[in-house]
Order: sequence, then C-alpha cells, then structure tokens
Amino acid sequence: KVKVIQVESRASNTASKADKWLAPRPGTETVLALGLAHVIVREGLYDKTFVHERTFGFKGWTSADGRTHSGFESLLMKKYSPEAVAEITGLSPADIVVLAKEFAGAKAPMAICGQGKGDLNGSVLEFMAVQSLNALVGNLNRRGGVFYHDPMPLAAWPEPQLDGIARDGLRKARFDNAGRDRYSFSESLVNNLSDAIGRSLTSPVDTLLVFASNPVYTLPDGGSFRNAVRKIPFVVSFSPYRDESSVMADLVLPDHAHAEKVGEILWPTGLQYPFYALSQPVVEPLYRTRHSGDALILLAKAIGGTVAASFPWKNYEDPLKERVRGLFESGQGVTRFDLSSPPWETGKAGEPDKADYKTFDEMWKRLKEGGFWYRTVSSILNKKPSFGTPSGRFEFYMNRIEMIAKETARGRSLKSTMHDMGILAEGDEAFMPHHEAPGQSDAKKYPLRMMPYVLINLSSGWIPNPPYLYKTLFDNQLRGKDFFVDINPKTASEYKLAQGDLVTVQSPEGEIRARVNIFEGAMPGVLYFPLGLGHTAYDDFQQEKGFNPREIMDGGRDPISALPAWWNRRVRLLKV
Repeated sequence: KVKVIQVESRASNTASKADKWLAPRPGTETVLALGLAHVIVREGLYDKTFVHERTFGFKGWTSADGRTHSGFESLLMKKYSPEAVAEITGLSPADIVVLAKEFAGAKAPMAICGQGKGDLNGSVLEFMAVQSLNALVGNLNRRGGVFYHDPMPLAAWPEPQLDGIARDGLRKARFDNAGRDRYSFSESLVNNLSDAIGRSLTSPVDTLLVFASNPVYTLPDGGSFRNAVRKIPFVVSFSPYRDESSVMADLVLPDHAHAEKVGEILWPTGLQYPFYALSQPVVEPLYRTRHSGDALILLAKAIGGTVAASFPWKNYEDPLKERVRGLFESGQGVTRFDLSSPPWETGKAGEPDKADYKTFDEMWKRLKEGGFWYRTVSSILNKKPSFGTPSGRFEFYMNRIEMIAKETARGRSLKSTMHDMGILAEGDEAFMPHHEAPGQSDAKKYPLRMMPYVLINLSSGWIPNPPYLYKTLFDNQLRGKDFFVDINPKTASEYKLAQGDLVTVQSPEGEIRARVNIFEGAMPGVLYFPLGLGHTAYDDFQQEKGFNPREIMDGGRDPISALPAWWNRRVRLLKV
C-alpha cells in the first residue's frame, strides 16, 4: 500500500518500479524539495504543532544581538514558488503542486535523500532541504517516519600515552584541514590531502598506510589521489586484494579475507535502528595473511615505549571487547528478537528496551556466537529527540553553520567567509536550506553533463565484483572490453550517433572511451556511466573492462562539507 515517487534524472530500475517518476535536471533536487515545501507551507498543510514546538527558524525572530531574522517560511515564499522551481528543474508547476499535496496528505509521508547505494557522498544542502520536508509534516520518530537516534553508546578507548614526537605532531595542522575552520563539518577530507600533496614539490607525507579501501580507484577526483601516491616516499597497503592502490604500494601486508577474520559490523547503511554485531571466521586463512588490527598491535609493540603502552591489547578482539562494554553499561538494547515479527515491530511504543542479558560476559558470549546488539524501533517511537543542535530543536536555520562561520571569519566579513565555504547566498539564506547554482564557466567548451549511476549487480566500491556477476550484465552495458554510455536519442541525433558507436568523452581531467547506448530514459544533454568497471588491477576477470568514470570526475567541492561534488562535472563528446 506504499506509494513510491522516485526523483531522479535517469530512468533507473527503481524509477521503473515506482508509482510515479519525476526527472528534474541533475543537481536541482534541492530546488524541488524546497518547491514542495513552499506549497505545503502556502496551503497550510504542515504540522503546525510540531513546527511550533520542535523546530527553530521557521518564523522570523529577533536574536540576542538585536538582529531581526526573516525565517525559513519567508525564504520559501520569496524564492521557491512552483513556477520558479519548474524553471530550474525542468518539471511542470502542476506536478510540483500535486506531489506536495500528496506528500502532506499521506498518512506517513517520508522523504529520503541520497542516490544509488551510498558509495558517493551527496550534497549537504540537498540533504538539509529534503529533511526539512520530513520536519514540516512532523514525521520524525513516528511509525512510518524518519528516526532520529542518539549515537551508539560504544565505549571510548583509553587516551594514548604521548611522547615528544606525538605531541609535536598533534600540535601541527592536519594536511586535509578537516574538523577545523571552514571544514569543521567533515571528519576527513582525502581530496584535500591529495590537493596538499599535489601542490608541493615534495610530499609533506612521508609514509601512508591504506586500510580496507582502494582510494586510487574509488575517489571521484580525476586521478588526483593516484598522482599524490606517486609522490609519497613510502606507501603500505593492508589490502587482501591486488587492487589499484596496493599495486602502487611499496609494501603490502595483506589482511585476511572477510570470512577468515573477526570483524565489526557497525550499523549498516539503511538499517532503521542502531545495530552492532561481530562477524566470526568461518574458514582458516588460505594464505600467509594477518588481521590488519593484529598487525598494528604487533607493530606498536615492536616500536616499544609509549607507543607500545598505548596498544595494551594482545590481539584485535581485545579492543573490540572494550568498545562493546559501552553498549552493556548503557543498559539499552537486546540481543535476540522473535522471528515471528520484524525487529521494528517488537516492543511497546515509547518503552525502553529491557536487556535480555544480565552480565557483560553473557552479552559478549552471545555476540561471539553470531548474535548482535540492537535497539528496537519501538523504544524511540513518539520520543522527543534533542537533534544534537545548539537550540535542541530541528533547525531550519542552522545555528552551527553560523557559529562556525563566525569563528572562521577572524575579523573578515561573514559574507567573504561564507563565499570561501562555497556558499554564495547572503544574509539569513546562507544558513538555511537553499539552492546554490553550480558554476557554468566551462559550459561552452564542455556543453554536456556526466552522471554516474550504480547497478545492484556491479560492485562499485572497494570490494571487487565476483566474476560470475559480469555474466548478468546486458550487452548494452558491457560487451567484451567495451562499456556503454547511456545517451538520449535527441542528444545522439545532435551528434549523429547510432547504437554501438564508439565515442570519446572528455573533461578537464582527461578522457575515456565508451560505446553508445541510445536510451529513452536518459535525460537530453546528460551522459550516464555505470560505476564499477575500468579496473586496471585485481585479476583477469576485473581488468580491461571499460573505463572508470571517476578518472574524469572533479566537479569541485560541495558547499559546507567540502567533499567532492561528483554530480557537477561537465564534459564534451567526440565520435571516434
């Protein structure tokens, strides 16, 4: 009985299964969400009680410094009418109005942000706008809505013992600048690390350790990380695979494969409730590999001194056990559920979980025997979340962004500081969900836009694709060593292209070759590439099958997060 509306510029499998498919221009999803919000507010269809009691910044207000603020409602009414949104997105005003009313009138409406399988970061402004829709209808911590959870209560490890070298190192600024000033919203920014190394004649990093990742292949940075790795004097890979990053390493200390080791399963993406589990080895290691966690502990002991003292464990399982103790001490969560009903229907709404274990040893034993720890959805239903914001409410006006901007300004104007962060909007609008038009300086030379897409039967991340899955790809996706780019018939006609023609796609970062798949579900003026092909490493099953679109991606930085804006790459098309 669920009605699904898919918002996506390409006719994906999800779009084909949806009740309705809306195709806004790529990068305009934020505008569409704000247009829907405009209609909901204009028609008085929002949850007035929730908005009044549990949100901040909806109506105008006067701050403690005496300044008058206009509020999110005013911004919506001023800039995001269906007509204005239709002009930007390419949709019709009527479709926007109808969808807004359907959403607000649904019993349990929910708006989900993000694209694909979560392999690539998204736009923070888009996520802010989409979550604003959920706040307007008040469907937070309600059955059928969006759940806001407290952080998982894992215990922290003891503070390391610092020697002089460590203290000197911690006093220095991070190479990626994450967690400070304009980058305060991101925990790590590998793209900034690549830039820092690329700008230097010699690498400021002399040793790089790479764990459970293949950044040379997976980063959408036009090959910047590969170029950075070439400059680093000593690179160590702990990958169990002969991937693109490990083949560039000076030393490979291969980890066990997944089925050979203890592993932490920490709240998988898409799960509605906090979840923790331990995977256990089911086979003996086939080769002379070692768990990377054990390798680090042994390395610390070999160094000795305060480094060894900061790693007091015998093996990797010991620090995991310390983290799990925090789950036990929280007094929350259970390790079993009734198979007759799913975990999100277990328990009574609003009642805290009753632990089904008495001692920590009992809980640990259950985890090791293939069990898990989780908090039931029912325990947070109808609970008023704090949202972790300065106001303690859901914020249409983001106080933390303003606070960070003021701290970063250091005597400069707030306007110039926000511009440095990538926010061109001025005044109150800069701190609310809004649309930032992407730069178009190279639109004449590169008239088309490229968009990657993911397939459920094609691995697009660090783990390689199982060979047999290649057999499930259609001939208009992969044929021999050639992969295909989806092109709308109108665009193909403009370039005089036929099905199967070989083309070169160029961006400022480089070029890739592909064959043409003429596809009605592709938007005119946009080229769609599958992610997961184009490997140059691993084995014969993976290598020389198409190209990796990330090689020619680099659309700049997403405002606020400063993560790669992979959805904003312009290209041009040449027939071979």
